Amino acid sequence: MKKNFILLIYLLLCSFLFIPAINGQQKAIQTGKKAPSKIIVPVVVNGEAQKIPEFENPDEWIREDLWVETEFDSDGDGRRDRMHVDVTRPRQTETEGIKLPVIYESSPYFAGTGSTARQYFWNVRHELNSVPPPRTSMPPVQRVGKRPIISNSHVSTWVPYGFIVVHSSAPGTGLSQGCPTIGTEIEALAPKAVIDWLNGRAKGYTTPDGNDEVKAYWTTGKVGMIGTSYNGTIPFAAATTGVEGLEAIIPVAPNTSYYHYYRSNGLVRSPGGYLGEDVDVLYEFIHSNPDRCAWCDSIYRDGIMARGMDRIKGDYNDFWAQRDLMNYMGKFRAAVLMSHAFNDWNVMPSHSYRFIKVLKEKGVPLKIYYHQGGHGGEPPFSMMNKWFTRFLSGVDNGVEKEPRAWIVRENDDRLNPTPYPDYPHPDARPVEFFLTAGAPQAGGLTTTKVSGQGTETLVDNFSFSGSILAQAEWTEHRLLYLTPVLKEPVHISGVPSITIRAASSKPAVNLSVWLVILPWNSARDAKITDNLITRGWADLQNYKSLRESEPLVPGKFYEMTFELEPDDQIIPAGKQIGLMIFSSDREFTLWPDPGTKLTIDLDKTSIKIPVVGGAPALKF
Repeated sequence: MKKNFILLIYLLLCSFLFIPAINGQQKAIQTGKKAPSKIIVPVVVNGEAQKIPEFENPDEWIREDLWVETEFDSDGDGRRDRMHVDVTRPRQTETEGIKLPVIYESSPYFAGTGSTARQYFWNVRHELNSVPPPRTSMPPVQRVGKRPIISNSHVSTWVPYGFIVVHSSAPGTGLSQGCPTIGTEIEALAPKAVIDWLNGRAKGYTTPDGNDEVKAYWTTGKVGMIGTSYNGTIPFAAATTGVEGLEAIIPVAPNTSYYHYYRSNGLVRSPGGYLGEDVDVLYEFIHSNPDRCAWCDSIYRDGIMARGMDRIKGDYNDFWAQRDLMNYMGKFRAAVLMSHAFNDWNVMPSHSYRFIKVLKEKGVPLKIYYHQGGHGGEPPFSMMNKWFTRFLSGVDNGVEKEPRAWIVRENDDRLNPTPYPDYPHPDARPVEFFLTAGAPQAGGLTTTKVSGQGTETLVDNFSFSGSILAQAEWTEHRLLYLTPVLKEPVHISGVPSITIRAASSKPAVNLSVWLVILPWNSARDAKITDNLITRGWADLQNYKSLRESEPLVPGKFYEMTFELEPDDQIIPAGKQIGLMIFSSDREFTLWPDPGTKLTIDLDKTSIKIPVVGGAPALKF
């Protein structure tokens, strides 16, 4: 009743009042051209901005584009690159002098992308530590779209609520000048320039090469960035610059490190669904601005990337360090509402998780939203509305006092997350599990260490997928260790880590680890995510360091500890938790000839799983 009464009063006031909310105050803002003819009162209900009827008609929106000058010259033509930018704003920002905050999305995808045909990806069918077969380059991207509209994303969502929506094409894409550099500081400085322009610190022009300036007189200068995947990476990158005016970001499934996207603990690994993709493939996929294409290709794809990405060893090096946002966090200041999925095997959940501790230490406002689906998935609109209303409009709606973590539980609607004090769950404690022999069937996984278990050996064969191996009752191509049947549900929250002591019959071997739920649900409508807890990959050659690998001595045992992907999952009673160790993961790793033997020292191998309530919560 109270909410309906407030809305009724709001609609009555809107017939003769017009006051924008700026920095939490209700006041008219004029450009000096003329006084406002009427006033709108912004209404906030339950901490959320409400629609403004005068802003809802798309026919009355002003849509324009321009080019913003950056501080870099990535294409080497002796001039600073200019980014193509579009603006969608209510007409009242022109006729009434109203100033509004901005919601901004930047992307390399707006103007079209290249082919995903497997023939243009790297061929993964070759031996480890060997030069891969040559790759066929993609045909040039055919640019799509017509001025002045770069994108319609977020426009109908946010303009009616009193926000201006801005888009820009990333460097070397669409009508933005320069070259794609894939993950370098340039991808942070490009949106920074747009935010600087919105605050009067950078110049905008009507054309890519002219001198007629365009000024952003219609904004408060408060900017929030949003986007998914690559479009979610760019807000995070922009925030590392500490640019004044970027108050809040909502990165959804952001790729925060290209090493962690294309490699895993020293292993050459593809993102899920894109077997054989690498940084140079992504370069071709987004390079939709053909200007100086040959120069960009020679400098970046055929030069810097070819020398730096290293598909032979897979080590972390300076090339990858330059493309890791963790190395640029010194100036970070924006409030972060971070969204990811625990079953995102494209941009894996560790991309967000690895920043949680750093953001907490920096003291920036932080909220975490995780769901159980796959790649993408924004938080509920009400959550995003509160975030932008608080940090762009200055309304003290108490969003920082709400629970920090919001996690969608199994089988719940994605828009109905469960609140928790934090993620990982504050009551989660690592429980160490040890192995007992059982190959080629299943061994045991127990919290009590049993000595004298000896070794067990598996034989690599990329022909079998991980899901097939997990369901096999008897196979030499994987090792499987099971807990007793759970008598009560178990809540896993955090990052499992495995310590493994292993020997290979060859100087290099793939190492893949899955945590699974068994018995396997093979129902027609079941998904692999119904059976998978989490997984991880590593290269034993990097047992000492990610930066320096060394060929393995066949038959010699090496010990390595590495983390699996983060998770938050409740395992039902009646199930077993299974640790599966195998070699080549058909959907993610290289495919060497079958036959390499991987021998595991059971006494020196264990896995730590974060369990809410710790060991006492386990009932077998």
